[in-house]
Amino acid sequence: MAGQEDQVQREIHQDWANREYIEVITSSIKKIADFLNSFDMSCRSRLAKINEKLTALERRIEYIEARVTKGETLT
Repeated sequence: MAGQEDQVQREIHQDWANREYIEVITSSIKKIADFLNSFDMSCRSRLAKINEKLTALERRIEYIEARVTKGETLT
């Protein structure tokens, strides 16, 4: 009977150890997902700002090219 109780205790202990391990893994996956979502938003924001700057530069270049083509001075 004592051997059977020891076996049950071992199984309970192993079950708790497995649950703790699963919780650690789950928590780590959530942290990674949070980081990746934050990184994604940061990258999108930065790329949008760069896109705005590039668009402004492209417009400026087109304007300067048009003035040069017409033979106007740039001053």
